[in-house]
Amino acid sequence: MATNIADQRTTDHTLADLLAPHQLRVGINPLSWTNDVIEEFGNDTPVETFLREAAECGYQGVEMGRKFPRTASVLKPLLDDYGLALASGWYSGFLAERDVETELEEVAAHADLLASCGAKVMVYGECGLMPGSDPLNEPLSKTPAIERAGWQAYGERMTRFGEALKARFGLSLAYHAHLMMVVESGEEIDALMANSGEAVGLLFDAGHVVAGGGDLKTLLARHGSRINHLHFKDIRRDVMAKVRRDDISFNQGVRDGMFTVPGDGYLDFSPLVEFATESDYQGWLIVEAEQDPAKAPPKEMATIAHRHMTQLFAHR
Repeated sequence: MATNIADQRTTDHTLADLLAPHQLRVGINPLSWTNDVIEEFGNDTPVETFLREAAECGYQGVEMGRKFPRTASVLKPLLDDYGLALASGWYSGFLAERDVETELEEVAAHADLLASCGAKVMVYGECGLMPGSDPLNEPLSKTPAIERAGWQAYGERMTRFGEALKARFGLSLAYHAHLMMVVESGEEIDALMANSGEAVGLLFDAGHVVAGGGDLKTLLARHGSRINHLHFKDIRRDVMAKVRRDDISFNQGVRDGMFTVPGDGYLDFSPLVEFATESDYQGWLIVEAEQDPAKAPPKEMATIAHRHMTQLFAHR
């Protein structure tokens, strides 16, 4: 059944055509279908459903999720069946707490899988120093922080890790500034970039940047040369305001619908579009939104996002 999906796609490749001259591609993350942390969200949804619907919506690639096979001999043919490329995959790192060699041992199998399946970028999420045994269920006010004196050492470890990741696996490190992690705010993004070398790229996620209090235009202008991966995530203004006002946890915010896909929230993505089309950036534009699939039907939301992205780039 899957073998003909690539041939069954709609003939309307407008978005791909708009992106091609800029050497950009559009992909999607499986979080709207199957959440990596909130297990009941899409737990019964097979990875084939996600891949088929992503392909049918016109996406060119995908990021990894927890339902993906973990061997290249299985994953690569599966992606090929649906005509999809592997854009990247999340890695939970702990360099805020442990040494570089330990981290390289931990990442090896995952990095090898990404590289073997054609990915060029690995998403790094810092999970060190997070509060409690279940940090994403802690109030957002408990977000961890690195003391000012600790940034230099942390940046040096990240740089060495990024250099080794590139040398050993051919992968560029894309550091994900993320709510409830040590790099969340604009000031923390500045500190990481100032204290790390070029081997530490920046994943620029519009939803997390704005939710963390950052300004899209300012940070794109300041750190554009370090950005090597883009996430197009939108925000529901009223829900996010309530999450901040009531100091709700990240997971409860997701349950309440604080994030959504482009075109269904309030963010103006024009700064990202301008950056992607007028800078030297060449890579993936990834649609991502943690949502309850029962409340936000994944394929419907993916279609809304693809349509909105088409409109955004059609006006460039």
